[in-house]
Amino acid sequence: MNSNIISQYGIFSKKVFWNLQPKELEEISIRQKDAKKTDLGAISVNTGKFTGRSPKDRFIVNDKKTRKNVFWSNINIPIESDCFDLLYKEMTDYLLNKDIYVRDAFACDHPKHKLKVRIINEYPWSNLFCYNMFLRPNDSELKEFDPSWLVLNVPGFKADPKRHGTRQENFSIINFTKKIVIIGGT
Repeated sequence: MNSNIISQYGIFSKKVFWNLQPKELEEISIRQKDAKKTDLGAISVNTGKFTGRSPKDRFIVNDKKTRKNVFWSNINIPIESDCFDLLYKEMTDYLLNKDIYVRDAFACDHPKHKLKVRIINEYPWSNLFCYNMFLRPNDSELKEFDPSWLVLNVPGFKADPKRHGTRQENFSIINFTKKIVIIGGT
């Protein structure tokens, strides 16, 4: 795979690593001092300030597709499209000349609901998490892989709540119209 595929998302990174195996992701994480090997052989990662779910920092883009179809509440928090677009642009700018880790995967195994997802991670250990979380396509499925959703995970990018419309520096935003999920600051 080459970086031209990633440029369609507005991402121009130094080097793109595609669908690496767990051992490779572990080795890179340890070499970069993002993880340590435990006595039991697993890797341990300090994920920073946010170590779990942050439901009040998960947003859904409020647009024509979602406006009347989402039960807006303190769980389904609306955010405007322009805030999403600004965050997305700044996240892709942040990734300029950085190494990134890409994983093509499936969400759900039922043929009627199976989604092809491309996940782009800033960190190798985040990509390892995705390796474990999502279903893995076989080699022939990867050759024909055309994702229907994109997940952009950039923990090092922190939002400015006043500029970006978030509650604090961490965020997770689902855009059902663009079929993109952006996760930052966590």
